[in-house]
Amino acid sequence: MDMQNAVVIVTGGASGLGEATVRHVAELGGKAAILDLALEKGQALVKELGRERVMYVQTDVTCESSVQAAIEHVAGSFGTIHVAVNCAGIGLAQKTLSRNGPHRLDHFAKVVTVNLIGTFNVIRLAAEQMAGNEPNGHGERGVIINTASVAAFEGQVGQVAYSASKAGVVGMTLPVARDLAPVGIRVMTIAPGLFDTPMFDQLPRSAREALGAQVPFPQRLGMPKEYAMLAAQIIQNPMLNAETIRLDGGIRMQPR
Repeated sequence: MDMQNAVVIVTGGASGLGEATVRHVAELGGKAAILDLALEKGQALVKELGRERVMYVQTDVTCESSVQAAIEHVAGSFGTIHVAVNCAGIGLAQKTLSRNGPHRLDHFAKVVTVNLIGTFNVIRLAAEQMAGNEPNGHGERGVIINTASVAAFEGQVGQVAYSASKAGVVGMTLPVARDLAPVGIRVMTIAPGLFDTPMFDQLPRSAREALGAQVPFPQRLGMPKEYAMLAAQIIQNPMLNAETIRLDGGIRMQPR
């Protein structure tokens, strides 16, 4: 799919991987809609990048009516939606059993609700909108890109909720792609490794450098733009479908 004038919705688009994706889409001549709860950050990004290319819609990915309203607003403003990039997500550290007792069930449920159910909520509603697009020369009507994590494969101590939610994203990639193939919508998932995102903002530089040194090559944290670059490459390559791509510099996470 051609990036020029493609309309891309990005959940979690006000910061981190999502923000980098919004910026890259605008750089490549596309139009990006930020679907995020962070009002001030989203509006600031629109002001910086320009309203002709970027818009913000305050959106709760776990709420059906919120996502439906956002999709309708974007389609009404930009004409349609060609691509959905799901970056919205949360994480917490809690063991299955610790000195404080068993893992809180509400905490587990919240992570799964945002990371897995929220992702599927956007997938299904964006796909409904995309299905009405005119197919391009490859027969494509849309592209959906989800964000998992290497924790889906090598979850560390305390990552049970996060790992389960991201493994669910990986697990639904193939069946969703099969479901949507008849209408010409491709579905891919990116599984990032250690990336320099707001998740690490509270760590001192020395700690971030130590984490980056665990990566075989390059020995550093990933840059959000590298995620955005892969997302753009997925959008533009029509043979990429139904697969999860690790974007991790070759790291395999240890138990701790």
